[in-house]
Amino acid sequence: MTECRQRFDPVPHMNHASPAPSAARPKLPAAIWMLGFVSLLMDVSSELIHSLLPVFLVTSLGAGALAVGLIEGAAEATALIVKVFSGALSDYWGKRKPLAVLGYGLGAISKPLFALATGSGMVLAARLIDRVGKGIRGAPRDALVADIAPPQMRGAAFGLRQSLDTVGAFLGPLLAMGLMLLWANDFRAVFWVAIIPGVLSVALLFFGVREPERPPGTPVLNPIRRENLRLLPRAYWWVVGIGALFALARFSEAFLVLRALDAGLPVAYTPLVLIGMNVVYSLTAYPFGRLADGMSHARLLALGLVVLIAADLALARGADWPWPWLVAGIALWGLHMGMSQGLLATMIADTAPAALRGTAYGVFNLVSGIGLLLASALAGLLWESLGASWTFHAGAALGGATLFVVLMQRR
Repeated sequence: MTECRQRFDPVPHMNHASPAPSAARPKLPAAIWMLGFVSLLMDVSSELIHSLLPVFLVTSLGAGALAVGLIEGAAEATALIVKVFSGALSDYWGKRKPLAVLGYGLGAISKPLFALATGSGMVLAARLIDRVGKGIRGAPRDALVADIAPPQMRGAAFGLRQSLDTVGAFLGPLLAMGLMLLWANDFRAVFWVAIIPGVLSVALLFFGVREPERPPGTPVLNPIRRENLRLLPRAYWWVVGIGALFALARFSEAFLVLRALDAGLPVAYTPLVLIGMNVVYSLTAYPFGRLADGMSHARLLALGLVVLIAADLALARGADWPWPWLVAGIALWGLHMGMSQGLLATMIADTAPAALRGTAYGVFNLVSGIGLLLASALAGLLWESLGASWTFHAGAALGGATLFVVLMQRR
């Protein structure tokens, strides 16, 4: 009976809490911490640019909100689509680290292009190179975390890596704001600084992380063969579907920055938006990751969606008391990210066979990438045609639909 129940449950831990952790809880391996600091440095580099990029596009290059949405959606979707191929290659090759180094290297190489950009087309090219690098490194890195972490601590491992990653995501905008004030809103000078942490990130990964050997007897599978893809269970595909719905409900954070600019925030202070969101994200990712190791995943998913809906509704309020609503919406957005992103990564690790783990992350992110592209394009279209509040009301409606699916699955 137990075997049948495990086989047909949509996702392990979805409807039942995990067993209580043992008293002798093992420590997270040092490599998990190192991978977290690699992510931290690259996020400082990326967010130095990305926290200012929507404003740079609109104020310096004359782009509109629709162009911002298309650039952000295309860039992020590219990263997620590339993860399919890098994840499958890491499974077939049996190596994760070389692909991760290549991906982080492309991210570092792309940074000078932003400083040199004279039009939105060049910004798009730079974003695509940067996101191709992210796509190449993403699935192998996540699979490497799952390979290194003890199974009973995967939630904590993904939460810690995500938390350190997000520390970089608010240090970058904080540094960007300080440099913008110091250099009188010189976007390009700030963009040049982003090269330094990017190079440091690649060096730390190359010299500081050792990939574990593949356990003896682990099969080497060709992920693109149909019979091998069939080894991915129904529970895994359920997580893929939920991830796609999440992506549709949560468009690019660039629209949070534009919302603050629309409310009257000075250009030099627009990085405060991502700083505030990522502070909350960073502080909550690890605690919720540990919570996921012993709590129903369905319950956490549902709570995260409720928080996302609340964030969208707060951001939709613009006429009356815009700043309290804006601050509340940004904080709730960060809380939602902390509750859901590490959780979804943990659920993939729990449901996918170890030999196909890279492929599993890649396919998950491909489907999510398509959803994110559609969501960002729709957000930009609604913003330009009907106004900012419609963008966030649409996000709340899609979040409500996703919540309904999760709650129905629990029944």
